[in-house]
Amino acid sequence: MNRVAGKAALITGAAGGLGRAMAWMLAREGAKVAVTDVDIAGAEALAAEINAEIPGAAFAYAHDVTDEDQWIDVIARAAGAMGGLSILINNAGIGGSLLWSEKDTLENWRKVQAINLESVMLGCKHAMPHLRASGAGSIVNISSVAGLAAAPGMGAYNATKAAVWMYTKTVALEAAKAGWNVRCNSVHPVFIKTPILDPFIAMAGGDETTAHEKLARGIPMKRIGEPDDVAWCVLYLASDESKFVTGAEFKIDGGMLAQ
Repeated sequence: MNRVAGKAALITGAAGGLGRAMAWMLAREGAKVAVTDVDIAGAEALAAEINAEIPGAAFAYAHDVTDEDQWIDVIARAAGAMGGLSILINNAGIGGSLLWSEKDTLENWRKVQAINLESVMLGCKHAMPHLRASGAGSIVNISSVAGLAAAPGMGAYNATKAAVWMYTKTVALEAAKAGWNVRCNSVHPVFIKTPILDPFIAMAGGDETTAHEKLARGIPMKRIGEPDDVAWCVLYLASDESKFVTGAEFKIDGGMLAQ
């Protein structure tokens, strides 16, 4: 317990799925958490649930991660409310339309780029001064196994997640070379039971069990992941247990990329 006691985290896309699991994990381990989302009702509901169990631990903010002004405002408000900022988790993301390159649209491409990639740059840029001031900052960027291995029909998604992987290394090296005690790592989940799997469920005629079974066929452990499988890794990277870990990628994939 208390693996991140005294720390303050900002988690984007936290109203549901992975972000929700991360917020609960960090709060229960002693951190204050600012949960942000375009779905402010969902973020506020999550903060209320956390505060009911751990009074004063959670704060909610409306946040379009593609808007730079909102980044500046949300970070300032969250840091003010929590007494600083020591952890940034760039979690917000979308799958986009599953289209082969010939059928993809510029509109879809740009939307996926803005939410999955540009938001990570904006978060790292504007959180960095606060993370430096904390004395021991950690950035965790949520990428995907799709950033390490390509698949047809996922061009926009593959491209953004690969870029997040490499951008993470750049930020890690910059911070290390500048002498800042701020680490930056990426996490690469495979299929996890979150709404991002909805298109696959739709392709299976709405049968969630069938969809999950099909997705699990290519995973050596023969199952898809749970949100906490990712949250436990994020907790490690957010904590001082990983104080000598930076510029690394962590695969949460049931052995998929080991094949």
